[in-house]
Amino acid sequence: MDSLTQIVLGGTVAYAALGSKLGPKTALYGAALGTLPDLDVFLPYAGEVEAFTYHRGFSHSLLVHIIVSPILAWLLAKVHPISKATTLGSSDPSLASESDFRASWFRWAIVVFLCLSTHALLDACTVYGTQLMWPITEYPVGTSNLFIIDPLYTLPLLFAFIVLLVPKTSMQFKQKTNYIALGLSSIYIAWSFAAKVIIDNKVEQALVINNIDSSSYMSTPAPLNTLLWRIVAVQPDEQGYYEIYASVFDSPEQVSLTYYPSQASLIESISDDWRIKRLRWFTKGVYAISQDDSKVLLSDLRMGIECAYVFNFAVGQIEEEQVVIGDFEKISQRPDLSGVSYIWQRIWDPSVVLSPAKPCD
Repeated sequence: MDSLTQIVLGGTVAYAALGSKLGPKTALYGAALGTLPDLDVFLPYAGEVEAFTYHRGFSHSLLVHIIVSPILAWLLAKVHPISKATTLGSSDPSLASESDFRASWFRWAIVVFLCLSTHALLDACTVYGTQLMWPITEYPVGTSNLFIIDPLYTLPLLFAFIVLLVPKTSMQFKQKTNYIALGLSSIYIAWSFAAKVIIDNKVEQALVINNIDSSSYMSTPAPLNTLLWRIVAVQPDEQGYYEIYASVFDSPEQVSLTYYPSQASLIESISDDWRIKRLRWFTKGVYAISQDDSKVLLSDLRMGIECAYVFNFAVGQIEEEQVVIGDFEKISQRPDLSGVSYIWQRIWDPSVVLSPAKPCD
């Protein structure tokens, strides 16, 4: 998810777990912890493919979080030891004991783990892929039930986070607001899973109606909502794929299907390269091959839309009618933001066309 969402999620989760003992600092510590896993983007990687496929790796692993949480908790407990005396409202430090410090450390460990793990679990709700069980497995978990930016999920948490930072606001109001925000956001996630089941059932029926088979399939919400979904179905021979749009209000007959070719044969001679294997594995087979002048591009069809994919890699180079290994430069295609308004229209009207009629030049 986007950074703002992770910040406010961390802040509200920390406040729910630790309470008001530190006032607004609790939410700020949670915000910092909620951002921590994404700092892996600053690590030096060997190349673009490594940066793409190792992101959301060890820093998003629940196993790593279990190990790291006690260490970070010890540091936080040293800075802000919470004693029974503090809990009871007393300011007399002589009432604190060693057992109180251990309890404080344990509470901090819970707070740290919840902030880190909820970050990773929320990321796993998007399509990118999150290695939740690294190093046991590098499998990129991506349930793809949320778009990377979804205001309906973020806004309740943002409102609660702001309330937590406002001085001279009653503790009861802050706690109630925080619990309501976390409850609403959790209900929204539950709805997104239900919507995904509805969409997948509709699309499965649409594929049967149109006699379409697929070897790789992916469904994810269209930008900023969970009512309209974008689906990609790759043909078994990998020579083409369908970009599909389906609204929760569509019937199977109203689902929009547009076919595009893929030049998979272009990478046959270089398919043994580790980087190509890595990209095919990471995309879970939802990719396309195309030619751009002398470059052979592998596009991750999961992120973006037709003609505007976020991740394209120059995996090959055509030289003297032969395809050789390319430099794996990452090439992003800019989306046409003028078409965003059509997303809302397509939710209600299946006649609205979002996919271009032919492949982009």
